[in-house]
Amino acid sequence: MKKFITAALLCAAVITMCVFTGCKGKSKKTADQSTKILDVQDQSDHVWYYFTQDGFAKTDKPENSPLFGSLPYTEAVRISSAGNAVNANDENGNKAYALVNRLGVLCFEGEKISLAKDISVFSERTAANLVFVNDTPVFSVYKSAFFNGTIDSDSYKKDSGSHYFLIQFDDKSKISYPIINGSNIFDAADYNVDNSYEVTDYFWDGKTWYCSLKSLPDSEGKTSFSYLKFQPAAPLLSISPVTASNLITVKESNVNEFRNAMHIMDYSIAPERIRKMLKGFSDEIIFNLEVKSAGGTSPRLYENIPPAATGKELSAKAIISQSWSAALFEDGTLFIEGALPGKHILRGGKPVAIRLPKLSQGYVYSDFVISGTTLYAAWEQTDFYKIIRSGFLSVDLDSTLYSIIR
Repeated sequence: MKKFITAALLCAAVITMCVFTGCKGKSKKTADQSTKILDVQDQSDHVWYYFTQDGFAKTDKPENSPLFGSLPYTEAVRISSAGNAVNANDENGNKAYALVNRLGVLCFEGEKISLAKDISVFSERTAANLVFVNDTPVFSVYKSAFFNGTIDSDSYKKDSGSHYFLIQFDDKSKISYPIINGSNIFDAADYNVDNSYEVTDYFWDGKTWYCSLKSLPDSEGKTSFSYLKFQPAAPLLSISPVTASNLITVKESNVNEFRNAMHIMDYSIAPERIRKMLKGFSDEIIFNLEVKSAGGTSPRLYENIPPAATGKELSAKAIISQSWSAALFEDGTLFIEGALPGKHILRGGKPVAIRLPKLSQGYVYSDFVISGTTLYAAWEQTDFYKIIRSGFLSVDLDSTLYSIIR
């Protein structure tokens, strides 16, 4: 692979005045000696995968994967959300999961990858918002009023049981089970409405679920929004659509309360572990960062806008686990600190940065998880709000990282 430098990151991060060789295993220290940079370049260290209409397959590089057409992000087969469980006693290290929109749940256990497809839940629905309740994956599904034509069918409008909202994924059976439907929320609130709303988004802070609901188009094609919040009166995972209406306490909310629950905060108050890991990076560049906790609630959003900064805003995702933290920027720069399962602490706790294989123009890295010593990074070819190709990359961090860094 050719030598490459991502100028935006180099000028902002801890990589001052470094030029990297294309040789596997070589690295340069930054000016302040606080971070090392490694390149993932040897094909034996990583594998590319792309999504098909019913699963995933290997490819030599993303741009050589088959072209299935351009679809809005809500309708495309893509990784829409991902996260690490805690699973401290799991022999493979932390289990991790990714929602594959319209398809199912990807399960990562170290080097093992499996896909739990579920047509009844994922077909014709958008899946998003992965969180963990008692280390069990929980997510939401809905139908988009803008892009999903099936939302207008009379049979769907009249069938309250088909308006799914919260879903739990059983890792043992590899089956997704509905917990709460949209109609349950209105029934619990004693709202006199029909099945004309979809729960399109939510934020869970560990106690209260803040929900944004959008109506199906009326006879004139108009839609409206509503905001509610609820708390379960019983353990969430014990609830089903049959019992949910009597086991959740729903209160009316508003757009301001919903936005305040999930508002974007200044990067200066981001978790200390993340700021230490990215020390020096925040001084020069504009970026937004979604921070997740392994086995945790809805992620928190942070934004860094330096006074004199210019240029395109970068997007990044970060995970805080028990023994490690990591952040992946859309151009493929991964920062990591701590110790992966069964491994020593990297550089005495100092951060390391890994440069993933460079993507072609129009492609980005969109999300990631780490299971055992394997990194899984989602990639997408985008065109504004549409997705053209998508898949994920697996990287062997044992050989890429631990065989080099002590």
